[in-house]
Amino acid sequence: QVQLVESGGGLVQAGGSLRVSCTLSGRTSSTYAMGWFRQAPGKEREFVAAISGSGGRLYYADSVKGRFTISRDNAKNTVYLQMNSLKPEDTAVYYCAAQSMSSLSGGSYYRGSNYAYWGQGTQVTVSS
Repeated sequence: QVQLVESGGGLVQAGGSLRVSCTLSGRTSSTYAMGWFRQAPGKEREFVAAISGSGGRLYYADSVKGRFTISRDNAKNTVYLQMNSLKPEDTAVYYCAAQSMSSLSGGSYYRGSNYAYWGQGTQVTVSS
């Protein structure tokens, strides 16, 4: 059974940085694509970033390109989202998601419905 646990959220001022982490347990993480999604109050969940199992392919939402960096350490079964130049509009609950590379094959990394496993979420609040 795959389990995802996020950590690292918090409160930061606009322009600041924060790193959130997601640790996968129950499977070998290198065989899983990982994604970050976020949901702000009153808004739909949106894609933020994703990374292939090997880390060779990266995907970003236009709204975070150049500011956020997704990476992974498969030895630690952990995926990171480094968030720089944070803006108040980045405030949301950030969710980690995972799907096996074999199941995702041909599917879009951007679509939340393509991921089978989700973490509980971590709150990121950016004050102005």
